[in-house]
Amino acid sequence: MTSTHGEHAGSARAGAIDVLVVDDDFMVARVHRAFVDRVEAFRVVGVASTGEQAVAAVDELRPDLVLLDLYLPDLFGLDVIPRLRSAGHDCDVMVISAAREAETVRGAVRQGVVDYLLKPFEFEDLRARLERYAVQRGRLLDTVVRGQADVDRVLAGAAAPMLSAAPMLPKGMSVETAELVERTLREADGTLSATECAALTGVSRVSARRYLEHFHAVGTAEVSLRYGAAGRPERRYRFVGRPLRQAGGRAGEVRPWDGARL
Repeated sequence: MTSTHGEHAGSARAGAIDVLVVDDDFMVARVHRAFVDRVEAFRVVGVASTGEQAVAAVDELRPDLVLLDLYLPDLFGLDVIPRLRSAGHDCDVMVISAAREAETVRGAVRQGVVDYLLKPFEFEDLRARLERYAVQRGRLLDTVVRGQADVDRVLAGAAAPMLSAAPMLPKGMSVETAELVERTLREADGTLSATECAALTGVSRVSARRYLEHFHAVGTAEVSLRYGAAGRPERRYRFVGRPLRQAGGRAGEVRPWDGARL
């Protein structure tokens, strides 16, 4: 088990979501750690390579989220989760595995995982899921139960309409640009690439992609891959949710993912 908690002590980000990476392949764990540390509001506090190490690391580091591989040398990954629960740990678990069997996926859902990401994947795939998790986690932490409707929203993972789009946006994003990109995507005939979106909106390609990936993270856009003759596949985006703002200035609801445990 490797702890990185001390490395962050001097520059800890206020309100950061602490993550434990669990993978038996040292190089894969290193890549996953680098990916997580690139996502704002997340920080890796430890790395474990076995199920036993994962249980011990959670006990010591108390992470908010565990990125859990399933093919561990000593325990099957899903068997780690009940051990964490019986020890009183309520950290969330996101499975990152090459396991594609339907029964394994169903078992992960029954264990209450917040997401299930298949290997191999790109940084953007993980970032979208982490940002989506952060949004859902923040909403749940701020939930005030006044009646049955609030309970239903918590159980369904649904988000209540908000008075402003600003709380939905990560730091550094503006409501105005988000609305521009969202409107352009919504009005597109089919799908858009980040380059096409940038040309239509006048923002940079990097900015366009960041906003598009945010919409993908919160569930208002979906991503498909277009494969060319050579090089990496092109990521294309299609609007599937409601507008960021609706009549009267209300922010649209974002589509949650089912079975989330936060």
